[in-house]
Amino acid sequence: MTANPVQSTLAMHQSPRCTAHSKRTGKPCGSPAVRGWAVCRMHGARGGAPKGERNGAYRHGGYTQEALAASQYVRALVKLVKPSLDEIA
Repeated sequence: MTANPVQSTLAMHQSPRCTAHSKRTGKPCGSPAVRGWAVCRMHGARGGAPKGERNGAYRHGGYTQEALAASQYVRALVKLVKPSLDEIA
């Protein structure tokens, strides 16, 4: 038997490995990383909840990306106007 899996040239053995490390031992995961990600499927690749109403926790939309961007814009405008208001008083 001459087949040594450590020296294998198969694509599955040559694939990039997960970069996650164990909290307990500190050793790397070693599982194949998902294509386009640095980690394997068990360590967060393609994870996360759906956006918007498809997520079950959606209630009113006050913290959506659009609402947060609008509030940042308003804060920036107030910051620009506030120094001129201080000069008037």
